[in-house]
Amino acid sequence: MNKPAAVLTRGLTARHIRFIALGSAIGTGLFYGSAEAINRAGPSVLLAYLIGGAAIYIVLRALGEMAVSNPVSGSFGEYATKHLGPLAGFMTGWTYTFEMLIVCLADVTAFGVYMGFWFPDVPRWIWVLSIIFFIGALNMLHVKVFGEVEFWFSLVKVVAILAMIAGGIAILIFGFGMHDTGTGVSNLWADGGFFPNGIGGFVLCFAIVMFAFGGTEIIGITAGEAEKPERTIPRAINTVPVRIMLFYVLTLAVIMALNPWQSIGSEGSPFVQIFQTLGIGPAATVLNIVVITAALSAINSDIFGAGRMMYGMAQRGQAPGVMRQVSRGGVPWMTVVIMTATLLVGVLLNALIPDKVFLVIASLATFATIFVWLMILLSHYRSRRRMSPAEAAALKFPVPFWPYGQLITIGFLVFVIVVIAFDADSRVALFVGGGWLVLLWLAYRRWVRPQGAAVVSGGGAGSPDGMVAAAVDGTVAFDSTRTAPADVADTASSGDSPGGVVAAATNGTAALHNKTAAVDLTSSDISTASPDSAPLRGGTRAAARHGATDGDPSIHDRV
Repeated sequence: MNKPAAVLTRGLTARHIRFIALGSAIGTGLFYGSAEAINRAGPSVLLAYLIGGAAIYIVLRALGEMAVSNPVSGSFGEYATKHLGPLAGFMTGWTYTFEMLIVCLADVTAFGVYMGFWFPDVPRWIWVLSIIFFIGALNMLHVKVFGEVEFWFSLVKVVAILAMIAGGIAILIFGFGMHDTGTGVSNLWADGGFFPNGIGGFVLCFAIVMFAFGGTEIIGITAGEAEKPERTIPRAINTVPVRIMLFYVLTLAVIMALNPWQSIGSEGSPFVQIFQTLGIGPAATVLNIVVITAALSAINSDIFGAGRMMYGMAQRGQAPGVMRQVSRGGVPWMTVVIMTATLLVGVLLNALIPDKVFLVIASLATFATIFVWLMILLSHYRSRRRMSPAEAAALKFPVPFWPYGQLITIGFLVFVIVVIAFDADSRVALFVGGGWLVLLWLAYRRWVRPQGAAVVSGGGAGSPDGMVAAAVDGTVAFDSTRTAPADVADTASSGDSPGGVVAAATNGTAALHNKTAAVDLTSSDISTASPDSAPLRGGTRAAARHGATDGDPSIHDRV
């Protein structure tokens, strides 16, 4: 049934991409997490969403510039590998996967909370378990099915929010459904002012606010399976400012105008709570259906994004080869199985700590999300610095406000990490996130070694057959048997090495196999035994095929 030789297909149309991008900004962070943000900051949360939205727009424009120039399924993991090095790419790809896993845990938790609106006596973990298996099965289908399902999920969310805004404004103007609940626009400043909890409360809400935008970077991942990515990606990204103004700022302004912000509790969706408080029962039921749809959409997208990232890493050798397995329908089915199985952790968490699980998960997701965004910005910054003025002028989708917009956004994201450190409820995220990065570094040192190696002459006159391995494009490979360090010295070709052997990567994935070449990692040059006694796989001179060094200036600088 499954053929490892199969590849991903470009089955996502412009319609799919636009609504995936639209739906990615409307999820659990808005429908559920916004309640906690409102409790911390009051009405000033509106300003926080504006600031956070401006930051994510710069991140997405940086990602869009790279995605249009190089639309691959590995997306920003690939870009980090290319521009920052293999370790950065390895950590970015796996941290994004970690982010999607954590966000999925938040989403399945929210789904359980929403179902409690109708079935308060049913344990939450039962709903969590059921939705994990349902979405996992859905992601096994062809990518076009994913695109269609996500299209309809997103359409439901968009229509519902527009209807809620229209209905809320009608209540404010005409007053129907009001039961002396203090409805009015003055709620935005009447009780304690616009900053009722001071600047401290406003600052602390950023840990939750930025969580709401997590997952929007999936736009870059869809480029690898998008039809005409040079057109669809820019269109999707350019709608971000309007989406933020409409779906976050205006929506939450209407909610807080309908009812005093202090009445919005952290249990359940604030959207549903507002209409319950106003005595509009049917509207609350309909909105609960909508927020459930939003959770399903978010889980669906998260499993898709994480699966494609793991597939891309496996293609570069940064993940086990089993993750390269693709079904006949063009779905990396093994990565879907892995994500679904890992999400079962959510069942355990919701059974053990149902009251605190969301805030802890949201904080962890925020840390992972910000790390990925920082790597996107740093990758873009490095790529731009390498460009000539002519190359920069030829970009099809150049980022605005270069370079100051990028630098300010980087500073802001670092500031949010500091905020997490000062928040007692979310501080654990830094310890877990920091531990995760350390584990990734150890895993890289233990199991990953430079591959895609070019072997250039550098042995000198006394070593006519000496060879030096230099990473071509940061390609790496999992190697469970590696015991020696993976550091590879950059060495130029020597004129007095007539017997030097040059091996270039085939398709960018050739490797110096430790079973066929004895490599001395202790010398200043990386030398090998004579090719006659320990032949390099493929002969003593392997020519590059299919453009192994394809446009990577770093190898030309070294060779």
